[in-house]
Amino acid sequence: MVDERLTVLMVEDTPSLAAMYQLFLQDEPLTLTTVSNGQQALEHIRRQPPDILLLDLILPDMPGMDILQWLHQEQLNVTTIVMTAHGSVDVAVDAMRLGAHDFISKPVESERLKVTLHNTMKFRHLNQLVNKYRHEMERERFQGFIGESLPMQKVYRLIENAAPSTATVFITGESGTGKEVCAEAIHQLSGRAEGPFIALNCAAIPRDLMESELFGHIKGAFTGALQERDGAVIRANGGTLFMDEICEMDLELQSKLLRFLQTGLIQPVGSSNHIKVDVRIVCATNRDPLVEVEQGRFREDLYYRLHVIPVHLPPLRERGGDVINIATALVRQASREEGKDFVGLSESTKDRLQAYHWPGNVRQLQNVIRNAVVLHQGEWIDVDMLPAPLDRAMSGMPVSDGDGSPAPQPILPLAVIERQAIERTIAYCDGNISRAAAMLEVSPSTIYRKLQSWGEEHG
Repeated sequence: MVDERLTVLMVEDTPSLAAMYQLFLQDEPLTLTTVSNGQQALEHIRRQPPDILLLDLILPDMPGMDILQWLHQEQLNVTTIVMTAHGSVDVAVDAMRLGAHDFISKPVESERLKVTLHNTMKFRHLNQLVNKYRHEMERERFQGFIGESLPMQKVYRLIENAAPSTATVFITGESGTGKEVCAEAIHQLSGRAEGPFIALNCAAIPRDLMESELFGHIKGAFTGALQERDGAVIRANGGTLFMDEICEMDLELQSKLLRFLQTGLIQPVGSSNHIKVDVRIVCATNRDPLVEVEQGRFREDLYYRLHVIPVHLPPLRERGGDVINIATALVRQASREEGKDFVGLSESTKDRLQAYHWPGNVRQLQNVIRNAVVLHQGEWIDVDMLPAPLDRAMSGMPVSDGDGSPAPQPILPLAVIERQAIERTIAYCDGNISRAAAMLEVSPSTIYRKLQSWGEEHG
């Protein structure tokens, strides 16, 4: 027996039978209402649809089948049990084709009525569970994410569970997996959704300006500080502060961040005053934070302060068919924005996208699709529209030297290979360092340091 108390509406025009059925069910865990004709039944259902309907097919003002037909058309979540005389079994079967769950023959015995209702209650309960788990396990979209793969379903449930809390969330995952999307989803599902969401990329801000960006400064605090400025923490007061690439933060500033997390107080650069703020911290990194701790680049006490609820975003290559769902959505979005006629992907393109390993993850996929839509015309994105490296088959075979045998490849120093890879990727990304870093799975600051060192070599 299901513990929840369900509502039952019984449509019975014979007062003596209605009274007898009420007596049969008086000890059952349900709320029973009785009406005597079809019009009363329709009015009651419109006003307050019951969980279960006990419907007599022979009514004084209309056939019970008309009510069933109306329920079917309105698609109301009312589970119907048809009550019919012995000679009307064929009619009852027709009623079940219209959506009736079960039928019982009149006159109805006490035990038969109870068993039928018990089974119907269990059916409704199981149906609700199935719908609940289907909703949780088969979501194709969730708070800005696209994907129905099992790894992403786990992420969706984790976000839903973590969001209502005030605990710090630590997001990990390769570049381009959607860490900021994840942080925004946590914010939107939290009790702080009406407050601000402030994103701060710790890798994109010079180290000597990072403290000011985080905590703010007063006028004259340093050269160029011409006026007072609020930092990200104050701007996020009452909301959520997302600190991306947290492992790029300088060790000295890490200690100040830890002190803020412990006290809730900040001290703007150049000020002697402390300010109380209420901010939830969500941070992210594309590195392994424990390795950073072991290497002495990230404070262990700060790690444990931040690493309360870990969320790991899987790389695109581990998400199965999600790549096609995401790509299709991106094609339609880019087509609308660019005024093109593309509606989807050809089968050969789907195969090519599915076979690729996507080192830049969803961000790289966005760039590939946008490139194809902007530079071509048509209805379907075909393989020959894809930019490098998707424009060639990914067989892994070396290029032939013309006589059918593989061409010998020169052996280059690792530093040369690294520089070629970085320079080639920067060129591919039209000089956008952030995009190049995402495709190479490194932080932008790493590329900036490399470029600076190469410049000094020639300086």
